[in-house]
Amino acid sequence: MELEEHDLGMERLTVKQLDALIGPLNYLDDLNPRNDLYRQRRMKDRPPGRDEALKLMAVEPNLIRRPIVIRGTQTILGYDEEGLRKIAQ
Repeated sequence: MELEEHDLGMERLTVKQLDALIGPLNYLDDLNPRNDLYRQRRMKDRPPGRDEALKLMAVEPNLIRRPIVIRGTQTILGYDEEGLRKIAQ
């Protein structure tokens, strides 16, 4: 499978791009719990609303689970071995 790499540190995603990427899925699943901001704000116990989470992810790309893999209409955020196998077929 051919991959195109996108460096989120150099070219951050906008709130609009993140909203489209996550779509109707639970945005909380796409927050990286290993990120300092996640821990400082205690997001596990006090999760932000969708709009606030998207804004925070746009400003702090390390708050987004990675890798982000898109193939056609399928999107995977975070390491999901089974999902990656399916998307690679």
